[in-house]
Amino acid sequence: MTSGNDASGTSQSHRQGPYRTSASLQGRTILMSGGSRGIGLAIATRAARDGAKIVLLAKTGQPHAKLEGTVYSAAEQIEAAGGQALPLVGDVRNDDDVAGAVAAAVERFGGIDIVINNASAIDLSKTDGMDMKRYDLMQDINVRGAFLLSKLALPALRESEAGQILTLSPPLNLDPKWAGMHLAYTMAKYGMSLTTLGLAEELKVDGINVNSLWPCTLIDTAAVRNMPGGERIVRGARGPHIMADAAHAVLTASNAIPASGSWSGNFYTDEQVLAAAGVTDFSSYSLGAPEDQLVPDIFL
Repeated sequence: MTSGNDASGTSQSHRQGPYRTSASLQGRTILMSGGSRGIGLAIATRAARDGAKIVLLAKTGQPHAKLEGTVYSAAEQIEAAGGQALPLVGDVRNDDDVAGAVAAAVERFGGIDIVINNASAIDLSKTDGMDMKRYDLMQDINVRGAFLLSKLALPALRESEAGQILTLSPPLNLDPKWAGMHLAYTMAKYGMSLTTLGLAEELKVDGINVNSLWPCTLIDTAAVRNMPGGERIVRGARGPHIMADAAHAVLTASNAIPASGSWSGNFYTDEQVLAAAGVTDFSSYSLGAPEDQLVPDIFL
């Protein structure tokens, strides 16, 4: 059992694809759950290239035997990329840790403009094989964690001129195929997506945009590599930098097409957002496999 979106090696974090934009996150303060590695770190370092200020709330304060990087090494990469970083060791499941992260972001950087719900846990076991501690872990990190971080950051987001929440969760696809394949994980990820759906409606009056983002293909993360056969499976994956570019496009509203007719309440995919931003060739995001041999991600 390992974290999902917050679990990958950092070697892909600085790779760049064909996405380019003049829009910028310069001066914006981002509060992210997780981010020590993988997709979260890739998103953070992409924002750092603009000069963003990034607060990372992550559990990994000491080197881990199976997971590359810590919150402190991530902060070093963010600062090397041109941003400012505030690394905080904490657990998104802990109310005091999350409240402390919000307070620290406001104290250090004067506010919060963007919340990114990146931390996630994954276990694809079927129902009879699901350990209930793992079930609870996924519910606590994925659903409760995304709700709690968003909730406690709301006062600061309302003070921002451009408050946003971005959650790494899939479209709400009610095809029973997905629930039948891995019910516990599907409920946990869809709980994150329901948070997007509900907050987007609830926060209309505040002008806070709330969206979700999900990859069209498998992404190379430690969560995948640590699964049985993972080293083989990731050969058909893309690197985390595609999600970094897509998140940047959403957060800067860089030609992203609002599927719902609004800039809020959307369930974007990385390819959709980047195609709208003018990307026509996604091959530079892959790890070497031809485009027609990439492994599609789940829930799509």
